[in-house]
Amino acid sequence: MVVLVTGGAGFIGSAVVRQYVRETDTTVVNVDKLTYAGNLNSLAEARDHPHHRFERVDIGDGAALGRLFAEYRPDAVMHLAAESHVDRSIDGPGEFIQTNIAGTFTLLQAARSYWQGLAEPHRSRFRFHHVSTDEVYGSLGPDGYFTETTPYSPNSPYSASKAASDHLVRAWHHTYGLPTLITNCSNNYGPYQFPEKLVPLMILNAAAGKGLPVYGKGDNVRDWLYVEDHARALRLVLERGVVGETYNIGGHNEKMNIEVVKTICSLMDEMCPNSPHVPHERLITWVTDRPGHDQRYAIDASKIGTELGWRPRESFETGLRATVRWYLDNEPWWRDVQSGGYRQERLGLGTTSEAHS
Repeated sequence: MVVLVTGGAGFIGSAVVRQYVRETDTTVVNVDKLTYAGNLNSLAEARDHPHHRFERVDIGDGAALGRLFAEYRPDAVMHLAAESHVDRSIDGPGEFIQTNIAGTFTLLQAARSYWQGLAEPHRSRFRFHHVSTDEVYGSLGPDGYFTETTPYSPNSPYSASKAASDHLVRAWHHTYGLPTLITNCSNNYGPYQFPEKLVPLMILNAAAGKGLPVYGKGDNVRDWLYVEDHARALRLVLERGVVGETYNIGGHNEKMNIEVVKTICSLMDEMCPNSPHVPHERLITWVTDRPGHDQRYAIDASKIGTELGWRPRESFETGLRATVRWYLDNEPWWRDVQSGGYRQERLGLGTTSEAHS
C-alpha cells in the first residue's frame, strides 16, 4: 500500500509517518511545505527508511501535486497539512484561508483527477482521508458533547477555515463521488509538538523559569488526546472507515486549562527536584483572555469505538507524564526549534497589520 500523507513533517503528521514505517509495510509519501511548524528532525527514525519518501511540496501547487500522484500512484491520501494555531489565525488569518481552504481545494482537485483515471480494482480501493478538528463545532456549555451530527459553529479564523475545508471534502464526495473520510479530533498533545501550544509551552517555560501564562480564569475546558493514540485512530479510519462517513476522535480526558498547567507543574517538581524554580506553580501568571475563546470542547467518540473498535491507550496522566519526560530528555530537538523565528512570545492579540486588514 502507498499512502500520500500531507503535513507529514508536522506534529500529528510525523506521528502518523513514524507509526507507518515502524509498524507496517506501507510506503509513505510525505508531502510537506516545511513551514515554521514542519520539522524534519521529527522524522529521524523515518527519514532514511526504505518505505519513506519525502517531497517538499505546497498543497496549493496543483502541478506539483499532479506530478506526485502520477509518480507514486498512491492508494490513499491522508490530508493533515494545515495552519493549526488559533492565536496565529487571529494575528494573521490570510495564511489559514490560503492553506486550509484553497490548499484543500487544490488537493481535492488533484486527487479527483487521479482517482477518475484509475482502473479497477485500484479505483475502488482509493480513499481520501481529511483530518480536521473539533473546533469546527464551536463552543459547548457545561454539559453535552460534540457528535458527528453537531451543527458547525466555528468562532475563530482557524476553526472557520477548517470548517470550510470539511465542507469542501463532503461536497467532493457527494458531487463527484470521491471516496472520502473525515475525522474531527480533540486537543492533541505529546512529543514533537511545536512549542506554541499549551502543553509544550508550559513545560519549556517551567524548565526555564519563565512565566506560565494562563488565559482568563483558566477554566476553559478541552478534551485531551495523546498524539500516538490519535495516529492509531487515523490509520484505523483509513483502513476500515466507511466511505462518506465522519468519525470524532477524543481522548475521554476533559480538563480545565488550569488543571493541565498545575499537573505539568507537579510533574516538573517531581522530575526536576533540584530546580531553583520548585514549586513551579509559583510561575503561573494570569493574562487577558484571547478574543473569541471557546469555553468548552468535549467529544463523543463512541462511534469510532463501537464501529471500528478504537480506544485510547493512554490516560491523561500517563500521556502527560510521558510528554514531560520526552521534552526534558530531548533538549536538542526543542533547542533547534527555538533557534528559528518562534521565541515563545504571546500570540493571538490581533495586533499584526494583517489582523487589521
